[in-house]
Amino acid sequence: MLNIKHLFKIRNSLIIQYGFKNYHARVKTNLQHRNIDKVLIANRGEIACRVMRTAKKLGIRTVAVYSDADKNAMHVAMADEAYHIGPAPSSQSYLNASKILEVANKSNSQAIHPGYGFLSENVEFCEKCANEGVIFIGPPPSAIRDMGIKSTSKAIMSSAGVPIVKGYHGEDQSVERLQAEAHKIGFPLMIKAVRGGGGKGMRIAMTEGEFLSQLESAKRESLKSFGDESMLLEQYITDPRHVEVQVFADMYGNAVHLFERDCSVQRRHQKIIEEAPAPGLSEDTRRALGEAAVRAAKAVGYVGAGTVEFILHRVTHDFHFMEMNTRLQVEHPITEMITGTDLVEWQLRVAAGEPLPVKQEDIVRRGHAVECRIYAEEPRAGFLPRAGTLHRLTQPTPEEFVRVETGVREGQEVSVHYDPMIAKLVVWGQDRNEALAKTRRKLSEYQVAGLETNVNFLLRLSGASAFVAGDVHTAFIQQHERELFPDTDLVLGEQRAIQAALGYLIKSQLSASVNDTWKGISVTPIAWRPNYQLRRTVNFKFDDKDVKVNIEYDSTPNTYKVQVDDGEWKHVEASLKHTDQGLRLIIKVDDKTSNVGLLTYDQEVHIYDENGQTVVHLPRPKYQTITSGDAGASSNSASSPTPGVLERILVNKGDKVVKGQPLFVVIAMKMEYVVRSPRDGVVASVASVKQGDAVGKGAQIVVLEGES
Repeated sequence: MLNIKHLFKIRNSLIIQYGFKNYHARVKTNLQHRNIDKVLIANRGEIACRVMRTAKKLGIRTVAVYSDADKNAMHVAMADEAYHIGPAPSSQSYLNASKILEVANKSNSQAIHPGYGFLSENVEFCEKCANEGVIFIGPPPSAIRDMGIKSTSKAIMSSAGVPIVKGYHGEDQSVERLQAEAHKIGFPLMIKAVRGGGGKGMRIAMTEGEFLSQLESAKRESLKSFGDESMLLEQYITDPRHVEVQVFADMYGNAVHLFERDCSVQRRHQKIIEEAPAPGLSEDTRRALGEAAVRAAKAVGYVGAGTVEFILHRVTHDFHFMEMNTRLQVEHPITEMITGTDLVEWQLRVAAGEPLPVKQEDIVRRGHAVECRIYAEEPRAGFLPRAGTLHRLTQPTPEEFVRVETGVREGQEVSVHYDPMIAKLVVWGQDRNEALAKTRRKLSEYQVAGLETNVNFLLRLSGASAFVAGDVHTAFIQQHERELFPDTDLVLGEQRAIQAALGYLIKSQLSASVNDTWKGISVTPIAWRPNYQLRRTVNFKFDDKDVKVNIEYDSTPNTYKVQVDDGEWKHVEASLKHTDQGLRLIIKVDDKTSNVGLLTYDQEVHIYDENGQTVVHLPRPKYQTITSGDAGASSNSASSPTPGVLERILVNKGDKVVKGQPLFVVIAMKMEYVVRSPRDGVVASVASVKQGDAVGKGAQIVVLEGES
């Protein structure tokens, strides 16, 4: 039998010599089916773990790679073998193509699965794999190159009869030419990096006056993310839907689609919740989308899993090609849920030379699936990502129709160097209403301490009236801001205050005697009575407001009298029980019995129920201090909004600045944050940091002279 590396050198030489379309005709006589018995996953986190699960199911051994930051990561523990590849920054580890290929050869891995992100759409890496005789589990270099350059992909799609949006995709990248083309197309206008995806290097210029500043920002971010600052310009269709089609092709010219997904509801141009199929489309529109996507795949000689993304008019449902992602998508599990497939298994089999296991007519759509991306981020602060330790992490228990895709465990770090996604919650129902109801139920089972997450936001989003009605589009969050960010969310109700105070007090009693002193609790004995009643006061803060809860013990076990601030005294019954999901507080107030989750960590008390998580903060002992990074920025200074890496400082000491003027740029979790001046003034000082230095949340970078 021929050596597997020799076989792949034959395949790759045919691609280079004859082009991919001719390669399809020759492959059957030059390349036989091979088994892949060891695969290296050139990625991290939940996608690395997800690929490993399928590989192990097929009896394939797995090899992990890891950076300094990931030495204790879940994907490292899951793999059969693991190799260190460099420091935490991805440019020195997960983007180090030579190092990863060195590990592939050292470990005798026949194939590399790139996951998504990092090197998954890097044509140079794909070609290096070909030269080394290593199977790249993905499309051929030509398809990655053609689809990775958006201007090229638009031309190919137009020739294939796939509708495209009006815009400029030319090679002349001078500012003068781009400005002239922008004027010709009109505003609002989308500025988009020619390479890459994931919302990186993408900006919207609503007016001509915004164009140059948005262009420069997009170019900086694109250069940082993809090593290329080339831009294309497109007419910005106001409030469209973002609908994408999953396609799959083999080495023999066969291609199918597995229906569409709706990914319209986004923040920062990045997806946050996805569903399949897209709500409200006619069967004719679904069929037209699928057929257009298959034409797109065949036009570039595609192989493996890919996604063709479309902009769809929310009223007419007319659609236009946006881009093709030449890799597995983050949201692929919802397609698997409605089609009963394992797309990673298909990837491995097709990469080994097998034909597609089904024809188009064999693929049947059943039910509805929803995916929520659980991020460490602060929705009320513009969805700023957060880095730090997951001191507590309880996730829903996986079931037949519930998947929890994760790559982190309790006690691990969400690193500033990588994407802040904690998990993906994937739920299937017989119809959309059932899927959404089950989604909300499972979201309410999340318990996280140490980092803020978007779980509460996702609960509100998945229950928002317009979302439930299927009226989704890319401006959904902005248009429904009042419902998604209600003022009442920042008000601690009486019942919630009672739950937090009693839950904390009872839990403390489990391990402390009556005479112990608890943090934040003052113990005041009432005058002597035969039943020995005590009064205790729990003080805490919620949204920077002081709350006082007085608690009196009753003579009957598990019964109390409770007063919030100076309000009415309530008769309350309360007790704790241990469950698989952690502590539960069973509490009866005003004839209403509630069963809520309870978690205490450090100086925090967390209460969980169907409405999400509420956190109250106990007073810190005097010997504990708060770092300057926790302090809010004043009108005389500008601080980093998040932990990250300083990209550039745009001012010097003595410079005059105006309110809103950019002062410095921070890169965090693959996003660029431009920090602007809080007022007009003169720069009094600039921190002694330089480009590339790590900065903490709240780190003061620029200070203005005090106002007279």
